[in-house]
Amino acid sequence: MAFGTKGDVYPIAALAAAFACDQKQYDVVLVTHSAHEILRSQLAEKHVEYCAVSSPPVLSPDQNNDIAGGESSFSMQKTMVTRDHRRECYSIVEQIFGDGPSLEGDFIVINFFALEGWSLAETFSVRCIVAAPYVVPYSAPASFERQFRRELPLLYKYLNEAPSGKVCWKDVIHWMWPLFTENWGSWRYDDLHLSPCPFTDPVTSIPTWHDRPQSPLVMYGFSKKVVECPEYWPCKVRVCGFWFLPTDWQFTCKKCREIYLFDSSRDQCAKDDLCPTHSELQNFLKTTPIFIGLSSVGSMGFLKDPQAFICVLQTVLNTTNYKFILFTSGYKPLESAIHVIGAETSSDWRNLSEDCVSLFNGRLFCFSGSLPYNWLFPKCAVVIHHGGSGTTAAALRAGTPQVVCPFMLDQFYWSERMHWVGVSPEPLSRNHLIPDKNDERAVQEAAQILSLAIRNALSPQVKARAAEIAETISLEDGVSEAVKNIKEELGLV
Repeated sequence: MAFGTKGDVYPIAALAAAFACDQKQYDVVLVTHSAHEILRSQLAEKHVEYCAVSSPPVLSPDQNNDIAGGESSFSMQKTMVTRDHRRECYSIVEQIFGDGPSLEGDFIVINFFALEGWSLAETFSVRCIVAAPYVVPYSAPASFERQFRRELPLLYKYLNEAPSGKVCWKDVIHWMWPLFTENWGSWRYDDLHLSPCPFTDPVTSIPTWHDRPQSPLVMYGFSKKVVECPEYWPCKVRVCGFWFLPTDWQFTCKKCREIYLFDSSRDQCAKDDLCPTHSELQNFLKTTPIFIGLSSVGSMGFLKDPQAFICVLQTVLNTTNYKFILFTSGYKPLESAIHVIGAETSSDWRNLSEDCVSLFNGRLFCFSGSLPYNWLFPKCAVVIHHGGSGTTAAALRAGTPQVVCPFMLDQFYWSERMHWVGVSPEPLSRNHLIPDKNDERAVQEAAQILSLAIRNALSPQVKARAAEIAETISLEDGVSEAVKNIKEELGLV
């Protein structure tokens, strides 16, 4: 059960597929948003069932998602979406586990945006395992422990005095603390008929001293060479290595995917061919361009003026000899801005295909589809991105220098971490990549800072460090390690 954007969900889907292939006696199901429908056929090939809920991956006030005639506030909309989302989750999990007694080996794997899975696992008496491609993207408020100790003194004592291997205060403060909010309490009590507070009796509200659960397995999908595992983390945390997706999952073009699979079946080492429709893209990549991709940043409301963003890139191109390949991630306002600017400069733009547009005398190549990053990034000089865990990992594996511009949650962690390990210059502020308005001064300032960041990323020191880390990561297999950890947790090895 994985919710959130592509970067939150796809690594968990990769684990589901790998586990299904390794343990064929299991019926494996992925529960996620209908927005990730493209996974259905890919998972089916790996014998994983895809079950969709209708909630969106991101609910942003900037998206203007209206309900009930458009008169309700965003807060009311969020409440209603959450209510319907939880009902759908319960219905799906009931269909999976509700027809008979749960088996000893049954379990639910959740990511940090699918915390309802913890209570559903409790409802249906199955084990819950946490899997995340990044460190916890939030931390407990400074007052959390003080309030917890005051309001739940017996439970605080229960958790702090836990025997070795049992759920304890380290688990709570590391990632479980959101489970103890009223946001979950009423749903647990009214809908699931559980105690409002985990680890307490539903009738007496006293901690379940007689039944102490094991500390839950928490698996992280990143490399120990990049992120250290500190001693204060819970005992059941496992750092597996990065969870990379199957390469063929990452082609939006079916013909390109078929060519890749055909080349793979012939054991070709250099699988560089794209289909004829994308021959211009393939030729452009031979120039070793700079990649720019912001993934879901636009759909989350951060790209307020796409034309200003394109003008920043144009200004950089006017003062350097760089070339850019821009992945639009299907964000319609950005693609519209590209066509508007193209129409205004009709002498130097070409609409090459349904998903390819060339601007500024062929120096900016805009692509609305997707290609495997492990195929693409080694062909690029620099990777400019938002700090998503998947893009960060792919750039590390490719050994390509990075320029990172974070916007939210774990992106700030990854941007600082990439600078700390030496594969990128200091992180950009968002207005230094995407100004809020198309103001000449703001665009010029952003272009100067972006140009400097690219120049620093191309320094011999950064390039050497990126190549060094790539060599280390190449020895790891994070997905296989995660499957191994699940099997050990379930006693299958």
